[in-house]
Amino acid sequence: MRAAITAVGGYVPDKIVTNKDLEKLVDTTDEWIQSRTGIKERRKMEDGTATSDICVAAINQIIAKKNLNPQDIDLIIVATVTPDHVFPATANIVAHKIGAINAWGYDVSAACSGFLFALETGSKFIECGKHKKVIVCGADKMSAIVKYQDRNTCVIFGDGGGAVLLEPSEDENGIIDSVLKSDGSGQEFLHQKAGGSLHPPTHETIDARMHYVHQEGKTVFKFAVTNMAEVSRQIMDRNNLTGDSVDYLCAHQANLRIIDATAKRMELDDSKVLINIEKYGNTTAGTIPLLFSDFETKFKKGDNIVLAAFGGGFTWGSIYLKWAYNS
Repeated sequence: MRAAITAVGGYVPDKIVTNKDLEKLVDTTDEWIQSRTGIKERRKMEDGTATSDICVAAINQIIAKKNLNPQDIDLIIVATVTPDHVFPATANIVAHKIGAINAWGYDVSAACSGFLFALETGSKFIECGKHKKVIVCGADKMSAIVKYQDRNTCVIFGDGGGAVLLEPSEDENGIIDSVLKSDGSGQEFLHQKAGGSLHPPTHETIDARMHYVHQEGKTVFKFAVTNMAEVSRQIMDRNNLTGDSVDYLCAHQANLRIIDATAKRMELDDSKVLINIEKYGNTTAGTIPLLFSDFETKFKKGDNIVLAAFGGGFTWGSIYLKWAYNS
């Protein structure tokens, strides 16, 4: 039995932060940001809102599309590095907000690869016959941990995310294969220095501004270009896929140059590479479900779709699936 994506939802907040807006905060230009990343604007949530609100908005779209009773949801998995709280899990909060009183749930923390890791995990509960309806969310309120005095990170990240419903496949469509990797030796190049058990919040950590994203961009870029492309090629070779037989690449929207390198390694035509980074920036675990939401109407039942991501950890991976429905 395969797990199939049978519905998708996505959400971004209304507030738009343009490159011109960031020119007023840090030493950068619209031209530089676009040429280096492909980003024109990103979204920012209001104070008093949280990652669970992104998930709830996305799941409510699924509930409406499928006429789904929230009480029929078995499991909710939320991929995020910006949970509402250190504990309880954001998934628990989401279940309460949508009335999924029969669901259990937990969070997955794998940075920008989080949605892939959560999707793979959620699919196994369907494949083994344990559950019939699993919600997988990827969402982040990155504005909560971005330092808007750091031009290396504030130009990249945005807020948003999405969700998918997994159900047992009635045919050969669904999630077919995955290649998922992690390497903790890369932690120093992309991480949040304080806020965990190693460096709990203190006056010293706050004064040193250690509760924000720290990224060594050149190192991360080199590692991402190589590894995201490599696992995407690997999953193609394992499943006898070619540039002609792959219908779409849904790659993590971190940097247009990294996406281009992955597409080139896969020998894909540009028309098969889905891009929305110019609108949303890097929403961390939210990028791939936002692609699903934005481009759902393009997908046809049986389409061969490759997902690819790279994130802090380091974490990276690729998933091959066959789309299960026509919109």
